[in-house]
Amino acid sequence: MLSTRIIQGFIYWGGGSRRFIYAPSKLNPDAPTWMANKFQTAMPGALFGTNHLISFMLHHFWLLYVGVILFSAAELVVGAMLMAGALTRVSALVSMGFSVLLMAMFGWQGATCIDEWTTAACNLAMGATLLLGGSGAWSIDNVLARRRPALATKPWFRWMAGSLPLPLGDIGFRDLAFAVLGFVLVFDIGTYSYYRGSVVTPFHGGPISPTKHHLALSDATPLPDGGVRFHVYLDAGTPEAPVHVVAADLLAADKQTIAHWDAAALSALPKTAFANDYAYNKFAPGPFGIRAPMGAAATVTLTPPHAAASGPGSARFLRLTDVDGRSFSVALGEGSAALALSPRASFAGVPL
Repeated sequence: MLSTRIIQGFIYWGGGSRRFIYAPSKLNPDAPTWMANKFQTAMPGALFGTNHLISFMLHHFWLLYVGVILFSAAELVVGAMLMAGALTRVSALVSMGFSVLLMAMFGWQGATCIDEWTTAACNLAMGATLLLGGSGAWSIDNVLARRRPALATKPWFRWMAGSLPLPLGDIGFRDLAFAVLGFVLVFDIGTYSYYRGSVVTPFHGGPISPTKHHLALSDATPLPDGGVRFHVYLDAGTPEAPVHVVAADLLAADKQTIAHWDAAALSALPKTAFANDYAYNKFAPGPFGIRAPMGAAATVTLTPPHAAASGPGSARFLRLTDVDGRSFSVALGEGSAALALSPRASFAGVPL
């Protein structure tokens, strides 16, 4: 129990201390490591409506900034309390809440396995163990109980601290332990089954792929000058590497190419051609075409190509091709709402 308590505390204390002490750039909105960028990478696969919460916070800077500061401070304080054994059961319960939130937001990510899920799933079980078992002798809770013996008679102290058993009989404690076990099993195994299967179904790559980039296209509209405007959302893939769109094509009904933008033409697009939905991860021209990190969403305007096989009025589809050769298409005139193509990613965000 002592090892579990100290390491559980160190994990959360480490998360907070990195941001406040060792890597303060994570709390700097002008730094590339600003936490909002990581939150945005989680948005496509976040569960239980947390995708909407992330999107809302990304559009409201002060709410986002205060939320990041408070969450980081809570991790720091709860981690320190667990290591010290102060109000251990309350701290363990809060750490379980952290685990649930982190698993819901980031649990789908991981290039080789669901790394974020694994960490949060273990932390949830560790927090549940500390909630039931308490802090043991080597704790501030125990020091308080020795110095003020009257606390041992207070039910609130025994529920909040951890040096004494819970004020329950054997049957009551057994029922509580099974209830906590049921919650941990259902949440951990249920999310694992949803993310990867391998419980009652075969293994699968997940509803949102953590490895293969996917571009959701909508609102593609041909322009009178021969260009095209469309909305694009990078709603799957690894946050470890950006997507590179190396070609764009306007296609006729028979899929013949009417207009083509190669990587050089896409790289030469002005920044004004990208109206990004969020102020953090963005679509922008890059060295190999259009570049975007995970979770980016934007309305893009392609300027008219130098030559076209026929008039823009005969175009019926827009196709984007990434550096790995994967193609993503949308019919011109499809009026889907921005970010509505992913089953858990429909937001009502206003471009910043």
